Amino acid sequence: MKFWSAGIMLGTSVAFLSLLGCGGSNGDLDNPRQGTITIASDESFKPLVNALTNAYEGIYPNTHFKLDYKPEQEAIRQLLQDSARIIFATRQLNEKETEIIKKQKGSYKFQHIATDGLALVISKSNADSLITMPEIKAILEGKITDWSQLKGGNQKGLITLVFDNANASNLNFVLNKFGITDIQRLRIISSGSNENVIKDVRSNPLHLGFIGVNWISDGHSLASEELSKGIHVMGVAQKANSDSLASYIQPFQGGLEFKRYPLHRDLYIISREGYSGLGGGLMTYIARDVGGLIIQKMGLLPTVPYPRELEITTGKNF
Repeated sequence: MKFWSAGIMLGTSVAFLSLLGCGGSNGDLDNPRQGTITIASDESFKPLVNALTNAYEGIYPNTHFKLDYKPEQEAIRQLLQDSARIIFATRQLNEKETEIIKKQKGSYKFQHIATDGLALVISKSNADSLITMPEIKAILEGKITDWSQLKGGNQKGLITLVFDNANASNLNFVLNKFGITDIQRLRIISSGSNENVIKDVRSNPLHLGFIGVNWISDGHSLASEELSKGIHVMGVAQKANSDSLASYIQPFQGGLEFKRYPLHRDLYIISREGYSGLGGGLMTYIARDVGGLIIQKMGLLPTVPYPRELEITTGKNF
């Protein structure tokens, strides 16, 4: 399926945004230790959100999170409709969106929880594992259309770009990053999910996929290990004249530190909870070191790093 428009505009109207209520109106309000709320998240962060909410439910068995994975713009729309208590997103709300919440007399707060990387993945049968930011921009502008046009390219064939969905964070991020407004003439397909992007790229050497790195960066997960088979994660250099291999950075924690990886992005939790409820409990949990440990385990760089205690033996008594 081909995208015929970027689809990144958020179509809303005041009449459409009536309060739907996301829990607790009929009965006792939820609190950090019990209750049920809905969380919406871009599908790009599904492994991470699953890990965080499962860990929280393991500590507090009387809590439950209804997880709704969808393109980021739709998750934001759910927050504005008040049909999701909190969302995971790669950006804060814009002025128009915050104004909608103000008109509803609702609350709004956000928390930066991690630095993420948008990973470029290719089939292992494709040896072109290095790319520069100017080359990516030229591909998105339609100026580079064949793998042989890349610096050091060693194969021929038309480049096909593979994303999860229109309106999802992966596509919107690269469009905004490079100032692209028209993608109608590109060879670009929507696979439906980050997992499907990986499967598509694995079997198509001429395809270039864009995924959230947490899908393949959990070294302790059999699912992550299985998905990583048969693909390469491309190294990305900031400048066009990058001759040193050290200039090409991958979107793992070493590259995300100090934001050295050129396609890094922020990850936020956004809440419209107006009291000390379950959403606030989850946000506090993530802000503490335990939440940072889970984020770190999933391959992202936590805003609040997990502290490491070192015992140093000097041979002297102090």
